[in-house]
Amino acid sequence: MPGPGRTFLLAVFAFSAAVADPVTVLVPERVFDGERLQTDWIVHVNGESIAYAGPAASAPAVDGASTIGLPGQTLLPGLIEGHSHVLLHPYDETSWNDQVLTESEAERVVRAVAHLRDTLFAGITTMRDLGSEGAGYADVGLRDSIDKGLISGPRLLVAGRALVATGSYGPKGFHERVEVPLGAEPADGYDALVRATREQIGRDIDLVKVYADYRWGPGGTAAPTFTQRELETIVEISTSSGRPVVAHASTPEAMRRATLAGVETIEHGDNGTPEIFRLMAERGVALCPTLAAGDAIAQYAGWRKGTDPEPQRVAAKRASFRAALDAGVTICFGGDVGVYPHGDNLRELEMMVDYGMSPAAALRAATSVNADLFHVADAVGRVRTGKLADLIAVEGDPTTDMSSLRRPTLVMKGGAIIRRN
Repeated sequence: MPGPGRTFLLAVFAFSAAVADPVTVLVPERVFDGERLQTDWIVHVNGESIAYAGPAASAPAVDGASTIGLPGQTLLPGLIEGHSHVLLHPYDETSWNDQVLTESEAERVVRAVAHLRDTLFAGITTMRDLGSEGAGYADVGLRDSIDKGLISGPRLLVAGRALVATGSYGPKGFHERVEVPLGAEPADGYDALVRATREQIGRDIDLVKVYADYRWGPGGTAAPTFTQRELETIVEISTSSGRPVVAHASTPEAMRRATLAGVETIEHGDNGTPEIFRLMAERGVALCPTLAAGDAIAQYAGWRKGTDPEPQRVAAKRASFRAALDAGVTICFGGDVGVYPHGDNLRELEMMVDYGMSPAAALRAATSVNADLFHVADAVGRVRTGKLADLIAVEGDPTTDMSSLRRPTLVMKGGAIIRRN
């Protein structure tokens, strides 16, 4: 896969040449390996990779190794965030319109550097960033700067400008003779979509994001944007270059069109129906529910969570998430972070559990499931010999208590210790 996916693999292949590096032995009480909980395991880290992961009794002897004891703690893969916007900050600080229209790209990049640091410090070691929201290809530059070691942050998979239908996306509300910068790239019809998709691919994005619907219906209601054929065009061009397509969609019709067109994940899915979720499950299309974004927006609008009744939109989201679970849809961990503070990514996992997932299933979504969905499973998402040493340790057992992820004691990316309490 292009971009960071390729970088991940090169790092893994380099493992065999790193035998001269000193070995660090991690000795936790338990290991969540990305799929299940293991006891009496230890992990050897050699350079940037995992040299051994398995039963302590079977571990090879290592001369001169250093040991990090993790009593009472769980070691697990670094978490993989599926829906973020590192170039945005919470809307209760500055509205989306004002961020796009009044903040310079330099300011937005400076903010993003801090966002990336906070995210990594919280234990997110890989992240999909689904659109620069008016900042061009700054996300590509941020990804490359991380890979070069210029700034600190998770491994990034980036979508660049994203694609929207003409007239659908904002900022809006200006005189018709006033041209404003848009939050994504408009294109329509076969020729223009082929050109725009290829131009974005040429900028070395890792995936294409398309807005299959948006709030441009009567009265600002959500309505489909692209036809199914247009969506198929985007998928055809993007996948021919080895890049997946993801779709913003919240209406049943847009979700149906995007699913049939061949996208890999649906983002949001607020108004999905049991029928649509069954179609997604049949086609192997995953849902990134972004529960925390809607919850945050409701609170910005005045909802006092825990005191006031749930707003209709929040209650509907809870019901649609339950319907997706019941239909057997694969659930991606991705909260639309940027709408709420970076570094608070765990809010989404906690809500996934509150809305009906078991802690263990939510934890799989944030590790092995997302690794599989995002085509980076050869390198990350599981505690396995030969994979990158992207690891975190937390107090307690997150497979039974999701709040334990709020208590990280160790964050390691590529064998380098980022955080140690």
